[in-house]
Amino acid sequence: MSQVLPGDAAPVYDLIGIGFGPSNVAMSIAVTEHNARVGRQECVTAHFFEQQPRFGWHRGMLIDDATMQVSFLKDLVTLRNPTSEFSFLCYLKSKGRLIDFINHKNLFPLRVEFHDYFEWAAAKVDDMVSYGHEVVAVTPVLHEDGTVEYLDVTVRSGEGLVVHRARNLVIGTGLRPQMPEGVERGDRVWHNSELLKKVDGLAGTSPSRFVVVGAGQSAAENVAYLHRRFPEAEVCAVFSRYGYSPADDSGFANRIFDPEAVDQYFAAPDEVKNRLMDYHGNTNYSVVDIDLIDDLYRQSYQEKVLGTERLRFINVSRLVDVKETPDKARATVKSLVTGEETFLDADVVVFATGYDQADPVGLLGDVAERCLRDDGGRVRVERDYRIATDDDLRCGIYLQGGTEHTHGITSSLLSNTAIRVGEILDSLLDRGAKAASGEARQTSV
Repeated sequence: MSQVLPGDAAPVYDLIGIGFGPSNVAMSIAVTEHNARVGRQECVTAHFFEQQPRFGWHRGMLIDDATMQVSFLKDLVTLRNPTSEFSFLCYLKSKGRLIDFINHKNLFPLRVEFHDYFEWAAAKVDDMVSYGHEVVAVTPVLHEDGTVEYLDVTVRSGEGLVVHRARNLVIGTGLRPQMPEGVERGDRVWHNSELLKKVDGLAGTSPSRFVVVGAGQSAAENVAYLHRRFPEAEVCAVFSRYGYSPADDSGFANRIFDPEAVDQYFAAPDEVKNRLMDYHGNTNYSVVDIDLIDDLYRQSYQEKVLGTERLRFINVSRLVDVKETPDKARATVKSLVTGEETFLDADVVVFATGYDQADPVGLLGDVAERCLRDDGGRVRVERDYRIATDDDLRCGIYLQGGTEHTHGITSSLLSNTAIRVGEILDSLLDRGAKAASGEARQTSV
């Protein structure tokens, strides 16, 4: 139910963030740096709520030798503010590894190292975040004339429910693991997002076979990791292609991730948007680093020579069924050429089948009815990442993710994060999104 705004309303946050992954960590840093440059009256009041008990970014995928697919210069701040004390280089300096990293001559850090950088940056702004707090509702606060300038955000924690009021929201809830239709996760059926957490449960056992489904980077990394971790087990990779396709990370193709490309994509007709995604999907989707492809092929050939084949690639095929029992998972794999079905009894079946974006307005309740949609039913998003709404909704609702249809392939990637949060902050300031004065309001319910 909407609430009527009293005449003596308490002050509000200028910005409340939902989720505290890398995108909203970058948002909090942008706000922090802005506030350090201006007077107190011009400071932006902001707070973020994260349901996880601490910062974490795809922890289940932090394989020890997996590297980033994005340059370290595309960290949380550098493209927006190259002098920032929150940069990856400043992180390296604080850890005593700056010279070592330079001597390494590599643009692409280990994923576990970049995660540590994110944790380091998040810790520097931890006064702006409440962990273990889940946003469960967003409610419009109505003026008597029907306009909405404030949103009440209901947050649940171990201490109960508290309502916080804001003039703007930034939604950065990330992606959710995607499983094929009809497949449920279980003790022996995993999504790769939980690989490292689940694999520890196999300690002390002697698995004989793993099946990994998928053709992208994560699938190939999972195959290599399981093959190395369990030297007695067979690892079967199942995918519809003849082989893994290499990622196009050439200089010209990588321009699709440039900030200027967002402007071009946003302004392009839908036909051109679709064509650009078709042209350049191989920079990110269902592709694998060429070095990893070569390593896997080399390993496979070596095993053939030695007669010790543990690495199997079941190509031009797809998994059509999986049934789990207490002691195994039976995968049914069908050849796309002959239609023949093969049964594989495995200790574990891992689905490296990617992620999808939840409805970005799913948390907004009655507010969602005020959000405009395009002819395809997708949320309309302005160039500043603000959801287009009816005229009576005066507050801003910004998206970090869920904007691929309007802003292009960088929507859920790190490449443009630093620039994006700067644009969102500029939009807030340009629209005069400031609370009246004083401390932000919160009310227990």
